[in-house]
Amino acid sequence: MVGAGGVTNSLPERFIDTALAAAAAARLVTARYFRTALRITNKRDRSPVTVADRETEQRIKELILARHPQHSFFGEESGGGGENDAEWRWVIDPIDGTKAFATGSPLFGTLIALLHHGQPVLGIIDHGALDERWLGIRGRATTHNGAPCATSDTRRLADASMYATSVDMFADESQTQMQAQAQAQLLRRFNGLSAACRFRVFGGDCYCYGLLSRGFTEVVCEARLQAHDYLALIPVVEGAGGVLTDWRGNALTAQAPANGAVLASANRALHQAALAELQRLEVADG
Repeated sequence: MVGAGGVTNSLPERFIDTALAAAAAARLVTARYFRTALRITNKRDRSPVTVADRETEQRIKELILARHPQHSFFGEESGGGGENDAEWRWVIDPIDGTKAFATGSPLFGTLIALLHHGQPVLGIIDHGALDERWLGIRGRATTHNGAPCATSDTRRLADASMYATSVDMFADESQTQMQAQAQAQLLRRFNGLSAACRFRVFGGDCYCYGLLSRGFTEVVCEARLQAHDYLALIPVVEGAGGVLTDWRGNALTAQAPANGAVLASANRALHQAALAELQRLEVADG
């Protein structure tokens, strides 16, 4: 069956099995390296990477393509073959939260997304060190460790808590003056939105979105994200009752939004309130 936008409403079970097997394989690799002496190097964008990131991605890639050689693959560390128009495409972030992983924090996760004609139809957030796994499948309820989970019904920003991985998402000293000004505007809007919420919390990487999907927090507001950072989150958040868009309310695609700015909310009413606040702050900023 094909639904709106050409996305299947009935995902083949063998694809789900592959995604779960890939998550399990990732746990085996990351467990060997977690809390060991690791050499950390910086990529061209200055983000950190370790041998664990690369080996985890390679293991996932081998497993997926061995089972589905006709599918295309994109990984944060190895890139892809440019088959953006492929019917089935896997997008992987082997270790989301490399800084957390490298410093012994268990909040790192593996993100696995499966796209059908460019639309995310399956997403996994897997936290091996915590033995927690979220599985989102388009058209189905999201599960956490096999049990259905749901977002909060909080509808007022004043009653909502807000997460972001780091305030550094909104500041980068290496940028040009124009880019720095744009980032400063993002930071002011982020601070304004967080001031409208009950309180804000930093840290967590993809774990923040899992907490939102289980109803423990209500808003996640971040910037400088790439497609591999958020595509797996979409089926998870939406399947739990939440909403995930850019800061203007546009649907997220394989093309990262402006400034990589992403907003997740527990429900549509709260999301509209958060978007309205971001828009008000943008207008006020001139």
